[in-house]
Amino acid sequence: MSLTLPEGDWIRGISIRQPWTTAILTGAKTIENRPRPWRTGWVLLHAGQQTDKPALRLPLVARTIRDHRLVTGAVLGIARITDCHQDPEGAPLCSPWARMDAWHLELADVQELPLPVPARGQLGPWKPAPGLVGQVFQQLPGFRP
Repeated sequence: MSLTLPEGDWIRGISIRQPWTTAILTGAKTIENRPRPWRTGWVLLHAGQQTDKPALRLPLVARTIRDHRLVTGAVLGIARITDCHQDPEGAPLCSPWARMDAWHLELADVQELPLPVPARGQLGPWKPAPGLVGQVFQQLPGFRP
């Protein structure tokens, strides 16, 4: 039995540099920082071509990604953005992963793919090609949007 996915604009791609993508896939990083607000809904988690090398030295990151391979240039999983907010000025940050100067995308229902799907991403939310969506969801037969 094949999975029937919804038609239309129900999923976007989000490109994130490593090691941040892997930190999300571990389940530890539930906040993604962005300069502008995003809508809620499903996203493909795409690891961009570049690695944020200074981030590798941060203790929180190093502990989280220990023993994980940092694949780049591929879709590595999916997640659902459940909220997008900014913390009020002077209030504590909502997460140790949050930045004060950013919009915080709250991520839930993160699922890592068994195999990376090579793909090109882009800045900002991007619309994945139907073929890419099909390749991703072949690996997640139990997924129901």
